[in-house]
Amino acid sequence: MDGTIVDSEPYWMRAETELVESFGGVWTHDDGMLLVGAGLWGSASILQGRGVELDAEVIVQTLTDRVQELLQELGAPWRPGALEMLTALKGAGIPMALVTSSVERMARQVADFVGFPAFDAIVAGDMVANSKPHPEAYLSAAGRLRVDAGRCMAVEDSVPGIAAAVASGAVVLGVPHMVTLPESAHYDLWSTLSGRSLDGFTDLFGARRGSAALPLTVTDSE
Repeated sequence: MDGTIVDSEPYWMRAETELVESFGGVWTHDDGMLLVGAGLWGSASILQGRGVELDAEVIVQTLTDRVQELLQELGAPWRPGALEMLTALKGAGIPMALVTSSVERMARQVADFVGFPAFDAIVAGDMVANSKPHPEAYLSAAGRLRVDAGRCMAVEDSVPGIAAAVASGAVVLGVPHMVTLPESAHYDLWSTLSGRSLDGFTDLFGARRGSAALPLTVTDSE
């Protein structure tokens, strides 16, 4: 979601900066980059180390509140080609799950911004015991779609997210945004979704699995 469907990372960095500064600390862009792709509760631990004197749960909810406020105020900054691809996949009847480290209420807010019921399932960070790079969220999403994870394709923009998706057994497509994704035999890389077609997805899946693409799981970096 964050960084794959919507360019919400700047909103997260703004929320982090405001929170750290409210406790008299300093939070830089480089600091924010350390949290890209990290689970929210792991990020809370890092923020506590920077002087934020709040419980991890309070930090997660405070950051989420602020990012949701910014989304409501400024809108959802869609990543290039994301809405077009969601529309094409939905039109083709391909089931989709939204897999994100953000909490469920924010995931549902972004899903509502899409403008049509794109997702057949949502698996958020507060719905699993293990955050990325653990594959639990992807395996849960496949279960909710009632398919084996190996018959899914996951779209990711972060290193922890890609690690989680690969570990689940899904076909994985990396679309880098805030961080560089290294080339690997375990997944494919596209520089952008802009200008890409549904045929490109099915071709990629077919090259990895030798059959037409079926369910797709779409995910985030936060």
